[in-house]
Amino acid sequence: MRPLVITGGCGFIGSNFIRHILSADPAVSVVNFDCLTYAGNLANLADLADHPRYRFVKGDVTDRDAMRKVVSAGVDGIIHFAAESHVDRSIHDSGPFIHTNVGGTQVLLDVAKEFKVPRYLQVSTDEVYGTLGATGLFTEETPLAPNSPYAASKAASDLLVRSYVHTFHLPALITRCSNNYGPYQFPEKMLPLFITNLLRDEPVPVYGDGMQVRDWIHVRDHSAAIWRVWQAGRVGEVYNIGGRCEKANIDLTHTLLDVMGKPRTLIRHVQDRPGHDRRYAIDCAKMERELGWTPQVPFADGLRETVRWYVEHADWVAQIRSGDYLKYYEKQYGARLTEHKNGNGSKPQPVRTGK
Repeated sequence: MRPLVITGGCGFIGSNFIRHILSADPAVSVVNFDCLTYAGNLANLADLADHPRYRFVKGDVTDRDAMRKVVSAGVDGIIHFAAESHVDRSIHDSGPFIHTNVGGTQVLLDVAKEFKVPRYLQVSTDEVYGTLGATGLFTEETPLAPNSPYAASKAASDLLVRSYVHTFHLPALITRCSNNYGPYQFPEKMLPLFITNLLRDEPVPVYGDGMQVRDWIHVRDHSAAIWRVWQAGRVGEVYNIGGRCEKANIDLTHTLLDVMGKPRTLIRHVQDRPGHDRRYAIDCAKMERELGWTPQVPFADGLRETVRWYVEHADWVAQIRSGDYLKYYEKQYGARLTEHKNGNGSKPQPVRTGK
């Protein structure tokens, strides 16, 4: 049994995906290759630490030697989640986004080519398409038009993947997904930030008029979609993944307040993000037509479940708020975790507004 290498498996989507495939397929084994930056939490998979088909390797995707060491042992493929992903942080300092998202992808592609990895999947985002007007949907044929440094770094990495398929016949695929929500999401993103603030009766910051529209999908549905693409997707293709669930930020905020029984006086409108995209919406007809996948989690159910998860995992939230979660690696492995820094050498600054 040769393992799948999952990069960024300690992050929100990566950790949920690892849980999904270990449960879905008893023939699958996983090497979780993660740098453990501020958003990578080893505690997300603490209950799998001794799983016979799971192994954690601390490493940076930009470290060619470290990646070669893992892949040279023989792997069934690479699924690349690892990325700097927060738009506000990319506006503050784009350096880490170019370094990790573009440079890291180049390293992975080169290593995959060198060792003839049989399959490679790039997990990307709908943000590479830019913004939509009041109507229309992003399809796989929509031109790339990223509007934030984060989105630009992901678009660049996607184009690198495309070039390696064309030039080197690398057996690679790309998925692009809309906004995810669910358990283990780092509380700088909109929904977990709002949930954890409201649990403390703290205000929630809404950008501008709050009329920015996003398509929402539960992370379980996204995980199932990625696994389906991995199993049956066509090499060289892009697959859009969406929840068919468009919500304006202000409407989503109102719904969340109602679910949690909180007053609307806790809403604080804050200055809008520079270059804030107005609307995203995914057409996932290709996924449905070619691969037989459709989203299964109704948003109302998923939202209540997500709120309940954060209520029941108050210790997990408290560890992140205090920074103590960064000590988990040290406790588990007896080695000090190198502090992650921005490209300019400074510590990442706290961000208090959501995606």
